[in-house]
Amino acid sequence: MKKSLLFFLATALFYSCTNTEVVEVGNKTSMMVDPVYDAGEVVKGELITAKFNVENTGNFPLVIADVKGSCSCTVASKPEDPIQPGETGVITAEVDTERTSTGLITKSVRIVANTEPSVTEVAIKATVKSK
Repeated sequence: MKKSLLFFLATALFYSCTNTEVVEVGNKTSMMVDPVYDAGEVVKGELITAKFNVENTGNFPLVIADVKGSCSCTVASKPEDPIQPGETGVITAEVDTERTSTGLITKSVRIVANTEPSVTEVAIKATVKSK
């Protein structure tokens, strides 16, 4: 009796956790993103906010798994939901120039997604002037 009750409960739990949305793991897609954001001249201490438009040019949803700045002065954020084929999303990166040197700077952001290759790098360029 206990075994049939346990089996019934396990079966009920399994079917209550099913999701009606089909997710296929491993489908590669492609994306188009501008490789460089040029902030021009900025004053040391200014916050640079770079926006990279990402377009899904493939046939499957684009899942951006991670975005990471090249140093602690660069912080990036990504869309949380998959970008459907033909649609666009935005990756935002902020560079705190208080934490950079003066002169020409280039900071990169690595984008990890279900594309081939799986890592794409974009850059933020600026000329930082003294206060």
